[in-house]
Amino acid sequence: MPSLDDIRRPVSEEMKLFEQHFKSAMKSNLGLLDFIINYILRRKGKQIRPLFVFLSAKMIGDTTNSTYHAASFIELLHTATLIHDDVVDESYERRGFFSIKALWKSKIAVLVGDYLLSRGLLLATEHKEFDLLSIMSEAVREMSEGELMQMQKSRKLNITKEEYFNIIRKKTATLISACTSSGARSVGANQDTVEVFKKFGENVGMAFQIKDDLFDYNKKGIIGKPTGNDIKEKKFTLPLIHALENGSVRDKNHIIKLIRRNHITSRDIQEIIDFTVKRKGIEYAVEKMNNFKNDALNLISSYPDNEAKKSMKMLVEFVINRDQ
Repeated sequence: MPSLDDIRRPVSEEMKLFEQHFKSAMKSNLGLLDFIINYILRRKGKQIRPLFVFLSAKMIGDTTNSTYHAASFIELLHTATLIHDDVVDESYERRGFFSIKALWKSKIAVLVGDYLLSRGLLLATEHKEFDLLSIMSEAVREMSEGELMQMQKSRKLNITKEEYFNIIRKKTATLISACTSSGARSVGANQDTVEVFKKFGENVGMAFQIKDDLFDYNKKGIIGKPTGNDIKEKKFTLPLIHALENGSVRDKNHIIKLIRRNHITSRDIQEIIDFTVKRKGIEYAVEKMNNFKNDALNLISSYPDNEAKKSMKMLVEFVINRDQ
């Protein structure tokens, strides 16, 4: 599998300039806030989403100032949602380091997330990027709805495949869709092209989230056991939903009874995973993930071949073959 450095090559200069643009968009004159922002910047992730923005733009034309604005707004929003997610999930770790919630408590974490979101909004309005503002506002609405839908369904422990796909479309796919559509829009693409790139990003995002869900069933760490984190949090993901649909009523009732327990043991988790594997939940999820990937690649197949398109295809493969 190609490395991220290989994938970034056609936009390597843009990604370097983006770093400065992003830091400038985050800066603050408040001591505590500036200290926390520096902590975030030192622990940045792979920056997959800005990469989607730049590759989408460069598949169609030359990057512009609007491309940098889009990439920065996307990354500000993504960072803000991760900080807020850690508060909601009461998570004390992010990317192997202490979360903002863990170090500065929930109230400050929420306010930092709000600040980053406001910086994105100001970035768009100051530069009169009203198309970008519309794309991102829709993304925030969809992501919020997706999170609330998942919480509602987790309480009732009943979710269909159709509901699951709707949740992940809103929760995850909508942000990658915003990356690709705003990247296309930033170089003056017409509305039809923007819509194609929006759908492309949505399909990639669906595959991305299913891959995330599959990690729950992969062997991890020194002892080689699956994490089972989603199961502990009573989240019904695609492998389990498919297994329950294909199990007997007795099996379904038993598995749901295990999930309902206040304290799920490692033995319970292993039994649920074994059931999911036996009922071909993993196989089904992998198949659906690949279907979304292929649908995404088909959408951009007619666009002219260039280095950015080659890297975009590699990035899609990277998304579904990554190991973390």
